[in-house]
Amino acid sequence: MALQDLLRCRPRSPPPPWPLPPPCPAPVGTPCPLPHGTTTLAFRLAQGVVAAADTRSSCGTYVACPASRKVLPVHARLLATTSGTSADCATWLRALRCQLALRRQEAGREPGVAEAAALLAGGLRAQRGRGLCVAVALCGWDRAGPGLWYVYSDGTRLPLDVVAVGSGSPYAYGLLDGAYRPDMPPAAAYALARRAVAHATRRDAYSGGCVDVFHVRQSGWVWVSHSDVGEPGGLARGLGPAGEEEEGAEETSGDQSEAAGSSLERH
Repeated sequence: MALQDLLRCRPRSPPPPWPLPPPCPAPVGTPCPLPHGTTTLAFRLAQGVVAAADTRSSCGTYVACPASRKVLPVHARLLATTSGTSADCATWLRALRCQLALRRQEAGREPGVAEAAALLAGGLRAQRGRGLCVAVALCGWDRAGPGLWYVYSDGTRLPLDVVAVGSGSPYAYGLLDGAYRPDMPPAAAYALARRAVAHATRRDAYSGGCVDVFHVRQSGWVWVSHSDVGEPGGLARGLGPAGEEEEGAEETSGDQSEAAGSSLERH
C-alpha cells in the first residue's frame, strides 16, 4: 500500500475550537517559595544590652550574600537586630528612624525603647495580612535604663531579657539558657554571644559567615567585634571559658552612628 493511501485511512483530528479558551489562571501567592533563615540574639545586662547576629543571607539553597549586616543602628542609643525579609526589615527601620526624629522634634527629647517598639508595632499591625516578614529585637538605653523589646510582623511586641530569632534560634537558646546571667561582666557576655551564634551556624544550614557583636551602653552603642566562624581554632570549635576576653576587638562607637549607620545599612 502506498504512503498516500495510509494517510487517507488515518482519521483526522478535529480542528481546535475557536476562539481559543482562556489560559489557566495564575496560581495565587508566591509560585516558588524560597526558604531562608538567620540567627540573631540579644540579652540585657546591668551595663546595657548585648546583640549579636550572623552575616549569611540565604535564598533557598543559595548563599545570596555572605557578609550582610543584620544589626542595624536606629540612633546613637538604639540598635535593631533583623530577621525575616531583608527588604521589609530595612524599609520599616527606615520608617522608624523618621518617626523617632519627628517625635524628637516635637517632644524635645529622645523617645524611649518602649515608645520605639510601640511605633514600629503599630505600623506593622496596620499592614497585617499583606505578607510582610519582619522580626526585630530593639536594643537600647533610655531614661529607664537598658531596654529590650521584640516586635513581629503581626504587631506583637514583648519586653524580654533574652531573645533569639531566626532558624538558628533553638540552637542559640541551648547555650543562652544555661550560661546567661543578668549580672555577668561584659567580657563574658561578648564571649557568650559569639559562642551562641557560632554554635547555631554549625547546626543551621541557613546561618553562617561571621558573627557581629554589639553593645548598647548609656553612652551609646559600640560595635565590639566581627569574627569569622570558620577561622582555624576560632569560633567553630568554641572560644574557651565564658569569661575569656578576646584581644583586638573592633569597636565603633554610637557617637559615629550616622556614618557607621549608613555604612551598615548599605550592606
